[in-house]
Amino acid sequence: MELKQEIIRILEENRGKSISGTQMAKELYVTRSAIWKNIKQLQNEGYHIEAVPNRGYLLSESNDILTVESISPYLKGKAKDFILDVRKTVTSTNTLAKEMATKGAPAGSVLIASKQTEGRGRMGRSFYSPDSTGLYFSIILRPNLSLDDSLLITTSAAVAVAKAIEKLTGNHVGIKWVNDIFMRDKKVCGILTEASLNLENGGLEYAVVGIGINVSTKDFPDDIQEVGGSIFSKKPDDKPITSILAAQILNNLAQAMDKLTDLDYLKEYKKRSFLIGQDILVLRGNESLHARAIDIDERARLIVEYPNGDRDALISGEVSIRAKTN
Repeated sequence: MELKQEIIRILEENRGKSISGTQMAKELYVTRSAIWKNIKQLQNEGYHIEAVPNRGYLLSESNDILTVESISPYLKGKAKDFILDVRKTVTSTNTLAKEMATKGAPAGSVLIASKQTEGRGRMGRSFYSPDSTGLYFSIILRPNLSLDDSLLITTSAAVAVAKAIEKLTGNHVGIKWVNDIFMRDKKVCGILTEASLNLENGGLEYAVVGIGINVSTKDFPDDIQEVGGSIFSKKPDDKPITSILAAQILNNLAQAMDKLTDLDYLKEYKKRSFLIGQDILVLRGNESLHARAIDIDERARLIVEYPNGDRDALISGEVSIRAKTN
């Protein structure tokens, strides 16, 4: 670990408290001058570090720059075993995580970014990922699941995210099948799960779950302005909210991924779903089919009924709520 990271670690461990340059220099076996130079670099990079006369350096409670060191203190239980890689800017966390998985990265590897230049959503869409106002990350899983049951990964991740957002904001969070998280009637999060099939046994070689959350994003592009929202209009200034959110989701995921085939969590998913009972459009290519959302089954498929009475169990595709007509 390079010196700057070591200094960040110490500051994070003492967040909101002053620690002297002499004490850090002694702990890290470097000179006070080296500590001072690295503190200056961190301040130039945007870290809210105060130099308190006769007391040392203090990392502000409001500092919300994502680092391994800022997230780790909030991890609990099995989530502490996750392997975190935090970067300022990436093309797409899912694209890079898939490359990592192909090269043998272990389950529990997590790539986190403050900005994506080529963020990806479902159906080939882009995902708006501006700097420092969102949380974008992908986790590599190697579950013992068949391709038919892979939808359970997305739905369990959706519950994990919904519960984390609800805990931090106090607002009800709903889920639009299969992967969109809504709060106050706005989409605040999208989830993209991509998997590789093991041809020998028909199971999954790996799955990559990508999660993009609008923490305090504003000024959405025109094509998503009506539907896009954020979980906060302004970030709280008394805590590193993005780091806490990342850790809380990872804590929830660590619990959920251990019991993907234990379908108790589907009750939570169904409870949060706002499609059931709604008239919807099922989008298949250029075709839009009128249907009614009836239920979500034990494999997380959306059960729909068409006007002629036929029913279908959807495992993929897009659906939208039909506007009511007078």
